[in-house]
Amino acid sequence: MPASKVAAQQPLVAIAILNYNGADYLERFLPSVLQTTYPNAQLFVIDNGSTDDSIDRLKKWGFERFMATADQPFPPAQSADRKIPRYYIDLPENYGFAEGYNRGLAQLQHADYYVLLNSDVEVSPDWVEPLIHCLEKSPQRAAAQPKILMEAQRNLFEYAGAAGGWMDHWGYPFCRGRIFSELEEDQGQYDQTQEVFWASGAALCIRSQLYHQFGGLDADFFAHMEEIDFCWRLKKGNYQIYVCPKSKVWHVGGGTLPPNNPRKDYLNFRNSLVCLLKNLEGGPTLFLLLYWRLLLDGLAAIRFLKDGKWGSIAAIVKAHWHFFFAFPKHWKKRAEIKERLAAYAYQKTPRFNTAGYLRKSIVWLHFAKKVKTFKDIEQ
Repeated sequence: MPASKVAAQQPLVAIAILNYNGADYLERFLPSVLQTTYPNAQLFVIDNGSTDDSIDRLKKWGFERFMATADQPFPPAQSADRKIPRYYIDLPENYGFAEGYNRGLAQLQHADYYVLLNSDVEVSPDWVEPLIHCLEKSPQRAAAQPKILMEAQRNLFEYAGAAGGWMDHWGYPFCRGRIFSELEEDQGQYDQTQEVFWASGAALCIRSQLYHQFGGLDADFFAHMEEIDFCWRLKKGNYQIYVCPKSKVWHVGGGTLPPNNPRKDYLNFRNSLVCLLKNLEGGPTLFLLLYWRLLLDGLAAIRFLKDGKWGSIAAIVKAHWHFFFAFPKHWKKRAEIKERLAAYAYQKTPRFNTAGYLRKSIVWLHFAKKVKTFKDIEQ
């Protein structure tokens, strides 16, 4: 059978890389993405108003500018002279991770699947096939991530996703292979495909229709934890999130904001609270949990004080202040989520899918009980 017919029988996948002043990352990691073997994929770099020479380099590498129109709502099919067609979408300013993707993907709605891929990720040639194979097994499977390893130490799991994301009772995310800053060595211990709570935004494969039906990423998050918020909404609609370790990628991490950056601390603490407010069930339980969560954040500030991290302490104070200031705005989003669940939940049954949810405190287990690996957690 001709290659063109084989490709046409496969779901159309739009690999979307959001870029902001990341020309060096593109030069370093795009070659691996261009070797992707999946037969019906197209590559898009969504440039978030870069001020470096990203666009000039993309043009040099054969990328063509794309903007959806009525006459051309999606790019032409795969050409014969290259393995994967390549395009760039030129946004006028830096909208942040969340809104940058929303604006770019709005032009790519003819794809069956999106793969949101960070610019600082190296991929293996056959990394897309396991993700699509996993999701195609059931329409209830909404999103999936590969196994994510460190690019610098390739035998270690990487912080942003590792072997699949979990969530504890107090809203703290952790991963198979990563608890807080404790990273495990990959020895094949998490190589089974498994349902999880959230999939990493560093390499997130998702059904395009569901991305738009559930409102995309929350632009108010700007960056950090927006993928957890989105996956939580999907799970409230009885959809499933998976990790598919047969797909493997290597992530630099901290490309935009390095570790121990107060700006990153601010976004993580603020967005985590917003995520809880938006997605937890209402009533006294919600406010009691938020109260205890604020106290736990205070304990985190004490740890920062012991380490002399004054910028991180200020970041927590600022995060709490902005959370309360914007409380009414985020509270209103609960009604919108409810409407979307009523309209688009799987089989019209908006039921919270609890796979990947730990009914304990990972903070207590890690810092008090000295649990350092995912396998040591008594679930």
